[in-house]
Amino acid sequence: MKSWKGKTRGGLLGYKIFIFILKNLGLLPAYFVLRFVAAYFIIFSPSSTKHIYHYCREIRKYGKFKSFRSVYKCYYIFGQTLIDKIAITSGMEDEFSFTSEGIEHIEALKDTGGVIISAHLGNWDIASYLLKKIDLKINVLMFEAEHEKIKSYLDKITNTKKVNIIPIRNDLSHIFKVNAALKNKEVICMHGDRFLQGSRTIVKPLMGKNASFPIGPFSIIGKLGVPYTIAFALRGKDRKYHFTATPLFYGSRSSEEVLDKYISELEEKMELNPLQWFNFFDFWADVSGAHIS
Repeated sequence: MKSWKGKTRGGLLGYKIFIFILKNLGLLPAYFVLRFVAAYFIIFSPSSTKHIYHYCREIRKYGKFKSFRSVYKCYYIFGQTLIDKIAITSGMEDEFSFTSEGIEHIEALKDTGGVIISAHLGNWDIASYLLKKIDLKINVLMFEAEHEKIKSYLDKITNTKKVNIIPIRNDLSHIFKVNAALKNKEVICMHGDRFLQGSRTIVKPLMGKNASFPIGPFSIIGKLGVPYTIAFALRGKDRKYHFTATPLFYGSRSSEEVLDKYISELEEKMELNPLQWFNFFDFWADVSGAHIS
């Protein structure tokens, strides 16, 4: 069964080039250069291109020409979200506008602690930036294999406040840290749409076709019975971002129940923002080996 490899595409040099353009020329020239970079990735990232095309053709049911055009658009929008993240966290926040729906549900976690669960849809980095303006103790659960050099470099040039990172490790030590944080009424932020080979998974339909989801995030919520919300930050036209969070769910003891609610919200947002789906691997790969355990 295929799965995500544990790293997001992109190199440190590319980030440095775009940061130079942003600082010296501004946003619009950075977006202009991105037009060529997006075309570059169509050719020189064949695996990702194939998976985006499959998503457009087989899941979205686009025609061949629209699917190919959508591959380019998807790369371009993804690049925009990366540029936006750097710009906003580097002091260019006034170049953007933000709206929110359900932010009060996030604020309610101040009293209880809980979980914010999202996906690689839209720009979660922008969501994290906005959440830092709320007086919450935030812990971000992420894979240890993400690009450390890039994160270290971005920390030096941005003015974001630190959040506590809980790395996901094979020895499951992250589970103890998550439990401790939740007992202290802190907030855990995590994604529910990626897993590494060998992880426990559960098969559920997404957009009409079976896909495998990691059982871990949903098991944490279900077993601990903590309040949780499902949140996204989607990019709109004219550099506008819209943050949404569902009302808090309480008392669920079933991992499947949590996952079903998650998929329902995810599908709704995917329908509205189909080209902001940034899982550039075969998400709907052969799921014959997936299981609940």
